[in-house]
Amino acid sequence: MCCRKWIFLFSVAVIALAGSLAATTAGEQQSFEKSVIMIRTVKQDFDYATPWKQKAMTQGSGSGLIISGKRILTNAHNVSNWRFIELRKENVAKRYPAKVAFVGHDCDLAILTLEDQTFFDDTIPLDFAGLPKVNSTVSTYGFPMGGDHVSVTEGVVSRIETDSYVHTGADSHLVIQTDAAINPGNSGGPVIQQGKVVGVAFQGLQMADNIGYMIPTTVINHFLEDIEDQKYDSFGSLGVVLYPGLHSVSFKDYLKVPPDQDGIVVISTLMHSSVESILEPNDVITQIDDYNIDNDGMVRIHGLRLHLSEVIETKQIGAAAELTFYRRGKKMKQTAAIALNRPVFEYERKYDNPPRYVCFAGLTFVPATRNFLETWGRDWLTDIPYYLRYLFNNSMQLNTDRQRKEYVVLSQIMPDEINSYSGGFKSLVVETINGVPIWSLDDVPKAFEKPADGYHALKFMGDNRTLPIDAEKAALRHQEILKKYQIPAEARLEGKS
Repeated sequence: MCCRKWIFLFSVAVIALAGSLAATTAGEQQSFEKSVIMIRTVKQDFDYATPWKQKAMTQGSGSGLIISGKRILTNAHNVSNWRFIELRKENVAKRYPAKVAFVGHDCDLAILTLEDQTFFDDTIPLDFAGLPKVNSTVSTYGFPMGGDHVSVTEGVVSRIETDSYVHTGADSHLVIQTDAAINPGNSGGPVIQQGKVVGVAFQGLQMADNIGYMIPTTVINHFLEDIEDQKYDSFGSLGVVLYPGLHSVSFKDYLKVPPDQDGIVVISTLMHSSVESILEPNDVITQIDDYNIDNDGMVRIHGLRLHLSEVIETKQIGAAAELTFYRRGKKMKQTAAIALNRPVFEYERKYDNPPRYVCFAGLTFVPATRNFLETWGRDWLTDIPYYLRYLFNNSMQLNTDRQRKEYVVLSQIMPDEINSYSGGFKSLVVETINGVPIWSLDDVPKAFEKPADGYHALKFMGDNRTLPIDAEKAALRHQEILKKYQIPAEARLEGKS
C-alpha cells in the first residue's frame, strides 16, 4: 500500500447543528470564470461501528464547471454522503439548490443538475481537449478555501501516469501531475489549456509543496460516455493478477516464451472474473488488442508509455478485448469481456448508501468492508485484528467458496444477560450459524430461524470455539435489547434507505 499521504482539495468545516492565462486573452479568461462554479455541500457520513447511527453533519466547499447539457461536472468527493447542495456563480449573490444526478466514486467524478435553469444564463459550457504535453503550461480555476472569487493559478505539467485515486482508496486511473498551487476548495475546478479543459483538479500530496493532481479528459470522457444510458456502470477490468517476471531470462526460458518476445506473467485470475476460464497461472500476455506489452506490463498509448490497464480504461463494461498470450510455448488468442471484476472483500470505501446490518439478541453483524475496518482509526491497517487484516490483504487467494458474496463480522455486542461472556468473539468473522454457512449478510437472519437443541450455535473463522445463545431467552429479550439501545430496526439488509 502506498506510503504517500494524499489530501482532498475540498475545504471542510464542522456544522454546529442544532493570474492570467498565458494562452488566452483577458476576455476569454473572464468567460471561463463565468463557467466555474462554487459548490457548498452539507454532508452526513455514516457510522460503520454502530451502523444504525449517523455522524454529525459537516459542510464544505469545492468547485465545478459547466459542461454541455446544462450540467455541472465536479468531484464525487465534493458531494459524497450529501444532504444539501447549493451552487454559486462568480459575482452573483443568489444561491441555487442542486442535486446529484450521477456519481462515479471509483473515478471521483459527479454530475449535478438544477431545477432553476436561469442559473445557466450568461454562462457557456466548457469544451474538452486531449491530454496536455509534459512541460506545457496549464491554469487551474476554482474557489480555494471557499473564497468569493474565482482563483486562477498557473503551473507546468510534470508527469502523466496511472496512480491511486484517494477517494475510494482502491481505484487507480490515469492522473496528471502539475506544480500549480492547488488548495482545498479547488476540488472539481477545471484545468484549462489553450481555451479548453484538459483536466479536473482533485487531490494533492500532503507533505509536498505545489504538487497537485488532476483527472484527465480520458477518464472524464469515459465517465460521460458511461452515463449516456442514464446509469453509471463504473470502470471495468480483466480481473487478473500480473507479475513482471520476464525480466529473468531463466524464467522466460522456463515458460517457453520466444527470446525476442516481451510480455507480462499471469499469477492468478479473480474468481468469477471474465478471464477466469481464459487465462491460467504462468500464461504470458504479450498483446492486448493491437498494443504490444513490454516486460513491465506497459504499452504505448496516447503517445505515452502507460500500464496496460489504460487500454482497458478506454473501454466500457461489456466491451471486448483481444488477448494474445503464450501458454507453455504455444501462442494463443482469446477474446475477453471487460467486466466489473471486484473481489469478495472489496478494498474501496463506499459512499451514499447507509451501511447494512443485522442485530439479534444484542449481537450486531455487518459485512466486512473497508468502511468498517477504518472505524479502528487513522492507523486502522495495523490496528485491526490480525484475522481481519489477513483477510483484507489475501481474500482473493483465501476464498475458495464460489457461493460466497461477502464476509460477515460480529461487529458489536450490546451487553445483556442473554449474551454475557461473549465479548471474546467480537470482531470475528462468522463461518456458520446453526450449521448454516454464512456467505452473505442476507444469510444471517435466515440462519437464526432454526436453532438446534434450544440453542443458537455460532462458529467463527480461525477460531475453534462455539458461541451458544439460548434460543428461548433470545426471543424474549430481543425486542427489549433493541429498545434499550435505541436500535430502530433489527436489520437493514438493503444498501438504500
